[in-house]
Amino acid sequence: MYGPLMIAGDVSNRDDLFSLLNQFAPDEPLTVKIGMELFYGQGPTIVRDLRQRGCDVFLDLKLHDIPHTVQRAMTQLGRLGVQYTTVHALGGRRMIAAAKAGLVAGAHAAGRPVPKLLAVTELTSVTPAELVRDQHCQLSMTDQVVALAQLARDAGADGVITSPQEVAALRQAVGPDFWYVTPGIRPAGAAADDQARTATPAAAARAGSTALVVGRPILQAAQPVDAYHALLKEWKHAQQ
Repeated sequence: MYGPLMIAGDVSNRDDLFSLLNQFAPDEPLTVKIGMELFYGQGPTIVRDLRQRGCDVFLDLKLHDIPHTVQRAMTQLGRLGVQYTTVHALGGRRMIAAAKAGLVAGAHAAGRPVPKLLAVTELTSVTPAELVRDQHCQLSMTDQVVALAQLARDAGADGVITSPQEVAALRQAVGPDFWYVTPGIRPAGAAADDQARTATPAAAARAGSTALVVGRPILQAAQPVDAYHALLKEWKHAQQ
């Protein structure tokens, strides 16, 4: 089971995003991740604009609040027509279940397919030392990620956001019928920036990632379309 290579639209406004997207052929199937900066600045209109262009949308807001609040927020997100959205697994079993219930209710009310609910395990910027120091977690990074993924699956999530380094252990512990979406993807030799746990598309595919999220290696490339296609080719070739 393999999903898309998602472009992280980590820009501040619609013009910058569409300046990038308009370099692609109008009929090329793209999946675009919209994060907090762009969504908080542009609002739901940016989702509608992307859907009108034909893009699938990964709305990555990482909701983390009491179950009632998350459920009501997810009901609104379920109406928008996005394909993927996120919560923090650390919000717990009841919150994740409430998020799924809200998504289902909102999507059904709008007559839309239910988005996949992805739970963030540990951010790819978190190091093993920070896991112990800041979160007072006594588990190893892999064991912590596996435990959170199992909790998310049992609560009704469709997959997790996780670094490629934990995917093999996740597939063994949680199973293959679950989405493993991995950010922190970099071409060989590229700078890691603020990502602590990174991998190439080929390494992520070999580990068993379901889908990839790539931002700066595309956004900051001199030729973004060429950079995207090179990463996509590596991702697809490694799946064979």
